[in-house]
Amino acid sequence: MTITEARFIRSAIAILVLGVLWVSPHTGMAESVEDKALAARKADAQKFFSKQVTPFIKKYCIDCHQNRRPTEAGLSFDPALRSPGHAAFSEKWKKSAARVKTHDMPPEGLDQPSDKERQMFAKWLAQVKYLSPKDPGPFVIRRLTKTEYGNTLHDLLGVDPIIVASLPDEVSGEGYLNSLSPLQLEQYLTISQQVLDQALAPEGEPPTEIQKQLFGEPPTSESNASATARKTAQSLARKAYRRPPSDAEIAVLLQVFDLGRQNGLSYQASCRLMLKAILVSPQFLFITPAKMIQADKGIVPLDDYQLASRLSYLLWATMPDAALMALADQGKLHELPVLKAQVTRMLMDPRSRALFDGFGAQWLKLGNLQERTFDPEKFPQMTAAMRTAMYDEARLFFESIVRENRSVSNFIDSDYTFLNGNLATIYGLEKTVTGPEMRKVKLTNGNRGGILGMPGVLAATSFPNRTSPVNRGVWVLEQVLGDHVPPAPPDVPSLEKQDQKQVAKLTLRERTELHRSEAVCANCHRLLDPIGFGLENFDAIGRWRDQDENGQAIDASGELPGGRHFSNPQELKAIIADHNAKFSRNLVERLLAYALCRRLEGYDEIVIDELMQKIAKDDYRMQTLITAVVTCYPFTHRRIE
Repeated sequence: MTITEARFIRSAIAILVLGVLWVSPHTGMAESVEDKALAARKADAQKFFSKQVTPFIKKYCIDCHQNRRPTEAGLSFDPALRSPGHAAFSEKWKKSAARVKTHDMPPEGLDQPSDKERQMFAKWLAQVKYLSPKDPGPFVIRRLTKTEYGNTLHDLLGVDPIIVASLPDEVSGEGYLNSLSPLQLEQYLTISQQVLDQALAPEGEPPTEIQKQLFGEPPTSESNASATARKTAQSLARKAYRRPPSDAEIAVLLQVFDLGRQNGLSYQASCRLMLKAILVSPQFLFITPAKMIQADKGIVPLDDYQLASRLSYLLWATMPDAALMALADQGKLHELPVLKAQVTRMLMDPRSRALFDGFGAQWLKLGNLQERTFDPEKFPQMTAAMRTAMYDEARLFFESIVRENRSVSNFIDSDYTFLNGNLATIYGLEKTVTGPEMRKVKLTNGNRGGILGMPGVLAATSFPNRTSPVNRGVWVLEQVLGDHVPPAPPDVPSLEKQDQKQVAKLTLRERTELHRSEAVCANCHRLLDPIGFGLENFDAIGRWRDQDENGQAIDASGELPGGRHFSNPQELKAIIADHNAKFSRNLVERLLAYALCRRLEGYDEIVIDELMQKIAKDDYRMQTLITAVVTCYPFTHRRIE
């Protein structure tokens, strides 16, 4: 690429960026008036806060957590007391309630609330949402992830997605960053050149099939070149931007085309330059609105093209297909029956694997399984092939629940999984399952079945050389039940720093209980440890064992709050399965946050309540859950800032 070409493309990018940032979407629909029930709940919540929560905070919290003095973890209750329903405080209320619930706050030595007062403060979480106005939340015009970018290049130009391997790995979903650094822009420029070299024939050689489809037949005369180039620009931009381009966007692309012609390039080479500008434009790299409507603020539904992209990148991690674009052209995609039918169609398509790779693996914390370190002397079985099989087991299991529209309770307890000969050795089924192919396998051992007994999950929550009951307990509480577990205090020593002579003959359970004897650790560990020890029959890579590595018998018994006793993983699973509504809510919250690419806050909690009512009526079935998320208010609407 010449210096002139590079400078012009950068100028074009700057113009397009301004277009993305400064054009306001269309005028807002008036917010619907809150119904009487919601208004009544709002009044009750305000009364609850004034009469009970405010006195609690002033008595136990405000002395340390206020604006007039440095506050722990930067938490100040001063602004929250003035505007308790503001979305900015949603996460703070959750963390505060969790720390009060576990007796972590107030600190020892200060006045302590009664159990009744602590329960009252926890109930505030169910009330605060009603103080939030109806709002789809902050709108994120987000950049394509590395995976989405590679898949889109493949679907658009037929190139191998591996071409994006030089980009850093990214995780989409909650907390996703949508910036574009100068370094990333240089990487996109380099990749775009490689893409064009693969997809298009060199100058002077016959055009490829793809090239003919993209650029069409060259003009018969110079007088027709501009008109033909405009049609080509419109066709290319519509495909690449996943929506009809604006006149201003076409004008910029034609400037790029004209630059090529002015520098003596052929028609085909000038079209190639125009395509390169498209591949590094924000309209290609970001998911942008189609309709540019002037308004200062308000709430509007997504246009059908943006809805098609939001849906396609959520379920397929790639651009919308012809069917979605046709419905967007007809203005029908936003219609509820049509949108629901498309969700069902897309979930049955092989491309829906992306929902696990993007969301499911992130939820189960399996994304870095290939890179995790395991002691090669203790666990030589943890080869790359074994790790792949562990990941594929979880993926195929997830997909089976989605495509067969099973209840989410199957995630906790089921009578089947997916194994190959390699992974079957972990299950002790190597005599009945052989060969490299993953297949569905019926399970007869009640301790197995479901995500809690999956080797990949068990390995992901272990240390390199041993199990971690604490990690496993935290994983169940946070990833399965959706509880918030406060981080460990920074000055608490790890088990490895205990007096090794003193603990040499103790089991891991006994060492952990010794560790738990410290008052600062006891409150959290009282809930964490029983769950983690309930899974101790599984070693660090998920094999069943009756004795630990020191030859001592495993004690997997425990008691959870409420007096629920268990003695093995099967009984622990049964207790957790009884919390199906709580598990389902956690799954809905995580999927919605992933779909919106932001944290949930404020009015989102009311939306979750409504979704749960719909999902519960259909026995918490997975397709119903996904469809409810895709058709909900925050997914189909956006706020104009």
